[in-house]
Amino acid sequence: MIPTVVWGTGNVGRLAIRAVEAHPALELAAVIVHHPDKVGRDAGRLAGLDHDTGVTATDDAGAVLAARPRAVVYAATGDVRPDGALADITRAIRAGAVVVSPALYPLYDHRSAPPEFRDPVAAAVAEGGGSLFASGVDPGWGNDVLPLLVSGLGTAIDAIRCQEVFDYSTYDQPDSVRDLIGMGRPMDHQPMMLMPSVPTMVWGGQIRMMARALGVELDGIRETVDRRALDHTVTTRTMGVFEAGTQGAIRFEVQGIVDGEPRLVIEHVTRIHPSCAPDWPMPPGGGDGAHRVVIEGRPRIEVTVEATDEGENRSAGGNATAVGRLVGAIDWLVDAEPGLYDALDIPLRPAVGRLGRKRP
Repeated sequence: MIPTVVWGTGNVGRLAIRAVEAHPALELAAVIVHHPDKVGRDAGRLAGLDHDTGVTATDDAGAVLAARPRAVVYAATGDVRPDGALADITRAIRAGAVVVSPALYPLYDHRSAPPEFRDPVAAAVAEGGGSLFASGVDPGWGNDVLPLLVSGLGTAIDAIRCQEVFDYSTYDQPDSVRDLIGMGRPMDHQPMMLMPSVPTMVWGGQIRMMARALGVELDGIRETVDRRALDHTVTTRTMGVFEAGTQGAIRFEVQGIVDGEPRLVIEHVTRIHPSCAPDWPMPPGGGDGAHRVVIEGRPRIEVTVEATDEGENRSAGGNATAVGRLVGAIDWLVDAEPGLYDALDIPLRPAVGRLGRKRP
């Protein structure tokens, strides 16, 4: 069994605890938390399980890493604290751990990452012998391995579009939804996530990975952004009231330009209520959300993935599949050489030992 630490118990961390508990090759060794109210609580309760795990949460990261765990799922946010997340992750790598995380967007494609992100990780790998695999919770597989897998079914390809369509009214993450994305903010407010170059910083690495896998040269990466206001005030189940006239929906694309045309596209259509921007793409069947890959060419291929978790919550379901990809890579990484890895390095493998296994 591989002793595995989960660092953070928010929307990603609680799913990571469940994934580690369910994996036959992993053993939950520790859970690191920041909030003092969580210290001393059993990991199973923090993850919403109906049983205790025997592992209690601690805020002493130093003591946990001193025990030299073999793997760390770093689930704390890097959205508003990238320097802090980088410091935590390199600390774990220097302790010899294999680290998997969605927190550092620039390292989704480490080959194109800025030196200020890549160099500290490479130094930590050389010093401690750990590894890093970073992949997104939007989810990463929907923008890299899935479109590439599906592309292999075509005869001729004109363009590949990776699309996330979500109603975030069920997503309990006000910092991201209100502050980063700007839902409920005045229309003249500039959300951090939509500032020029930020979408490319987050998703450009996945565009570059797809181009590399397909053997094409990018002319460049282009962004488009559209925003819509709420026509009327809405009240959400998890995040309260969003006033009429404030931002209620966004639609943006990160486009990989090949031969002057947008051939590789990652598109997000995000709403705080289904009444906003009804002319934009909607989730199938009126659900909360879905991920879609469209291969334009011959034949035209469209694949839609819907995942549910936590009471039919599709936003949690998308996170859960992303966490499954990260946690499912740990045993492979433990057997691999120390280093930086991306989604093209980590094979997609069957869920060996998990068919019919009791859920955690």
